[in-house]
Amino acid sequence: MCGIHAMISTDANGIISSELKTLLSNRGPDHFGQICRELPFEDGDSVTINFTSTVLALRGDHIAKQPLTSPTTGSVLCWNGEAWRIEGQSISSKNDGELILAKLDAADATSDEARESHILNILRNIDGPFAFLFYDAQMKRLYFGRDRLGRRSLLSNQAEDGNSISFSSVADVPAAGWVEVNADGVYSLDLGARLATPHGLRLNTHTVKYDWISSGGGDMVSSIGIFNMALPPPEHKLDFNSVSVETLKHWLYESLKLRVLDIPEPPNPLTDVDIRVAILFSGGIDCTVLARMVHDLVPTNQGIDLINVAFENPRQVSIGKTLPHQNASDIYEACPDRVTGRKAFAELKSACPDRYWRFIAVNVPFEEAMSHKLKIVSLLHPHNTEMDLSIAMALYFAARGTGNSYINKCEWEPTPPSVNSPARVLLSGLGADELFGGYARHEAAFKNGGYPRLIDELKLDISRIGQRNLGRDDRIMSHWGKEVRFPYLDEELVRFAISSPVWEKCDFQNQFHPAVIDPAKRVLRLLADKLGLPIIAREKKRAIQFGSRTAKIESTTGRRRGTAPIIST
Repeated sequence: MCGIHAMISTDANGIISSELKTLLSNRGPDHFGQICRELPFEDGDSVTINFTSTVLALRGDHIAKQPLTSPTTGSVLCWNGEAWRIEGQSISSKNDGELILAKLDAADATSDEARESHILNILRNIDGPFAFLFYDAQMKRLYFGRDRLGRRSLLSNQAEDGNSISFSSVADVPAAGWVEVNADGVYSLDLGARLATPHGLRLNTHTVKYDWISSGGGDMVSSIGIFNMALPPPEHKLDFNSVSVETLKHWLYESLKLRVLDIPEPPNPLTDVDIRVAILFSGGIDCTVLARMVHDLVPTNQGIDLINVAFENPRQVSIGKTLPHQNASDIYEACPDRVTGRKAFAELKSACPDRYWRFIAVNVPFEEAMSHKLKIVSLLHPHNTEMDLSIAMALYFAARGTGNSYINKCEWEPTPPSVNSPARVLLSGLGADELFGGYARHEAAFKNGGYPRLIDELKLDISRIGQRNLGRDDRIMSHWGKEVRFPYLDEELVRFAISSPVWEKCDFQNQFHPAVIDPAKRVLRLLADKLGLPIIAREKKRAIQFGSRTAKIESTTGRRRGTAPIIST
């Protein structure tokens, strides 16, 4: 994980603000670096490019100091992300940024067109979450973009006078016009050209977009694969031994291997136990399946943190009110995610008794939540709805990882020790609902239009996930020097999921007895059952803002819509 920034300007100074330096350093606390390139024109004018990168070192055996530069051409790469595979080959044991720069700069091309084709071919064949800025010194061209699913943040900002354009992982001044770079391809900016006007030099900021791929038709999803539009055969029956369950298990293990193995030990850990991975843990099926499978992969001498967040929401819980918990003094234990979290924690301990599990109960008082609101709103930008805020608030405090520790007992205790998770890798279950039909609107789509309507809804959800969620979540959680990884959004797993028949993912046509299993995310529930998690396999879906009680936390009536703009006060 890194913080990346570039300012292209006709002003040679091009200095970034101290606030932005701090924000970038929060994302990458292991290294701060800057490099400047000046592009002179024949008439004496010039354009200056100032690159800034900060590094959270999680790959390879050393800190790869950024910005990365080519010793032969002077090209510059600012890399924020994880390349798990390049051209289908795993690179989990190497530093991905250094390898990518070497590949980008290795073009043995006789023309600019051939060199550009080489660069685009490298970028198109990377699997993993990333955002990047690559300045090709030979062609005087800046390439930039985000991965196909938009799992890493990248913003751009064009100055009103046309004399500068900036790119950044995070915005410093929300009112300054930052917008999110679309996760729909590679963009390029020709810096060898400029416009001379009566008012001085202006940048020629016309960008060229190169689609991730140029074919696939209307059923292609995020340039990853073709969505299966097939309808089920008449009178199809539920198959509890479905091949899809074993295939999902295989690809989820493969995804997790890349994301939880070979993580370096955190610097200056505050615990005697080696803990490198934490899971954002609501107790729902998505995150609990991840925890159970991570147990099979991570060495037994390492612990795993389960971070569960709950809020004091004055609209739903009054201070001093008797709660449906045996120790009514703790208002947080009534939060739905705390209830399911403790239940899932107990089931994991029973299924995997030889693992050091640590349940971290993050309790956020209303006043503390409000004291961080302005910071969260700033990190959210350019997202700005009440729903964005309620989701971001839960992720923000969960990623901080400070809470009460439970190890031996799953139940509430009056004086548990306070801890801070040392893990710098966070796992999120995001993506499972979009891929396997876990939202209430998926069931509603089926009721209103059968499988054709459900297929359209699922296809729409996974196609727009980058624009709706992931850049926002990256900006929020990376603020704490943590990297969030999404095992369900691995390209190979996504390709399997979208190519699977819809009735094998969520079989709403067959009626289920609650004692058997629920139709939403059917394939994932069957997998949980096979992994020895029968209770969690039957747990209902609950959105994070409702489970943690951040939804409408400031509203006295609860009538304000989630799509409404954030109240600034």
